[in-house]
Amino acid sequence: MKVKNSLRSLKNRHRDCRVVRRKGRVYVINKTQPKFKARQG
Repeated sequence: MKVKNSLRSLKNRHRDCRVVRRKGRVYVINKTQPKFKARQG
């Protein structure tokens, strides 16, 4: 999982990417391509 300052560009890498807030952190999750996971915060 990558830790990034900005997730806006990562959201556009794949059409299944979702930006989710959990426990004060922002995640990009992708069910079909787990290699696109990322975290901010």
